[in-house]
Amino acid sequence: MHSSSTKSVRAGGINIAVRVAGTCTKSNAVLLLHGFPDSSKLWDSQVAALAAAGYYVVVPDMPGYGQSDKPSDVSSYSLKHVCSVLCNVLVALGVQAACVVGHDWGAATAWALALQHPQRVSRLVVLSVGHPGVGASAEPRQRAHWWYMLFFTLPGAEAALTANGWALFKQVMGQGCSQQQVQQYISALSQPGALTAALNWYCANTQARHFGQTKPWPVNKQSRVACPVLGVWSSGDTALLEAQMTESAAYVAAGCWRYVRLEGVGHWIPRDAAQQLNELLLAFLREGEACGCAPGQGGAAAPRQLSKL
Repeated sequence: MHSSSTKSVRAGGINIAVRVAGTCTKSNAVLLLHGFPDSSKLWDSQVAALAAAGYYVVVPDMPGYGQSDKPSDVSSYSLKHVCSVLCNVLVALGVQAACVVGHDWGAATAWALALQHPQRVSRLVVLSVGHPGVGASAEPRQRAHWWYMLFFTLPGAEAALTANGWALFKQVMGQGCSQQQVQQYISALSQPGALTAALNWYCANTQARHFGQTKPWPVNKQSRVACPVLGVWSSGDTALLEAQMTESAAYVAAGCWRYVRLEGVGHWIPRDAAQQLNELLLAFLREGEACGCAPGQGGAAAPRQLSKL
């Protein structure tokens, strides 16, 4: 059993709480990024499995969550700024590049990291959320499922979510979480500044005009991810449709895209399909060791197919 410890890292003008487990070597780092409304605790099962397999696991509380600072300015939560913060965290920990694994907003951040800082990303695993180039022109049905993203940017969203004993929040989150899990979220978001910070992720990165776009991003050097990518989507996800994940293949270098569909699993894959995800991650990481791909250069060797679970 590998224990983890928590460090406070000063990055981008704020303090980031970072859980680390395992011993850091030249190329064994795995960065796990959570989304709304979680914390590093989402990855408890993955931290244990990855550390036991010999990886150096880095798990931050994302800005605004858990024990990390909760800056009041919305710009602190833009993906561009968060990516800069995470790069500084890796440097502070002596990590040159990592396999980056993200879920929800953590997946959106992981895509952004791979595009903006490819030298920091050796391999990429995105759970639930597809490439932003696909999301930019999502079909009407997907946009309807994203209603909450616009709602969370409205001035009255915080009051609405907390009214009548957090009734609306319970209704929204109850679709994929137990009552105990929802109550844990409420307890965390009730801390000073926590709910405002969580909603600021949407305010910083979601704009109404984006919902009117009809053209996807062009596929070019700026929009294409060069490292090996594993996309994982679950059939029980009520907010994200499968197409926005599968169509992400167009934005990944030839021979570097892998896709796995998990049947009967809800949105919170790291928690609800922990064992399946652990097996997928370990297979994908070992694949990288076999092909010896360098960060940002995943097309240099064709990875082996992942075995089906």
